[in-house]
Amino acid sequence: MKHGKKYKESLKLVERGRQYDVAEAMELVVKTATAKFDETVEAHIKLGVDSRHADQQVRGAVVLPHGTGKTIRVLVFAKGDKVAEAESAGADYVGGEEYVTKIQSEGWLDFDVAIATPDMMGVVGKIARVLGPKGMMPNPKAGTVTMDVAKAVAEVKAGKIEYRLDKTNIIHCPVGKVSFGAEKLGENFSTLLNAVIKAKPAAAKGQYLKSVAIASTMGPGIKISASKIAQ
Repeated sequence: MKHGKKYKESLKLVERGRQYDVAEAMELVVKTATAKFDETVEAHIKLGVDSRHADQQVRGAVVLPHGTGKTIRVLVFAKGDKVAEAESAGADYVGGEEYVTKIQSEGWLDFDVAIATPDMMGVVGKIARVLGPKGMMPNPKAGTVTMDVAKAVAEVKAGKIEYRLDKTNIIHCPVGKVSFGAEKLGENFSTLLNAVIKAKPAAAKGQYLKSVAIASTMGPGIKISASKIAQ
């Protein structure tokens, strides 16, 4: 992969082979972000588990104290009184079959998070093959299948993110924008990491945190000492 001058200059600021502590890493990720737009900072956490086994899955959700810096569009599948409840809480779209049809026939996906009441999951199941691969399928573990739709919508709007393993046993999650500054990014990152550590499966053996790194959208990866975090 070819990199531009700005990236190469930023890379010079990162010591090859060094694993930074959290505070240093956050200072550095802000310093190495040189794009003209407000870059997203993302955490990449490799775990010592095998996602092929059901008892070693790591998945959940956590509310970042400073949010993600992104406006989240929420679709709620609900009926009856729950429609008004979701709308009052700030949901962008609320409905049922009409949105399933819109997604199926038009490929409509102008939302970031889908929430559903349990009694609507039979309807939502019709589009599981569309939402599932995109990580957008409502899920009880992520708190997106619930009767308390007002709370679910409020949490998502406030900065709730879902974390889950990919096929290579790595979790990729945004922890904010460069404009947040090192301190707020560090607090968001620590909140995410603590949630991932608490979600350690009982079946996981050996070293749980294999490697941890952060990077801005256009910046170089910065490794964080997993051993210091584990302490």
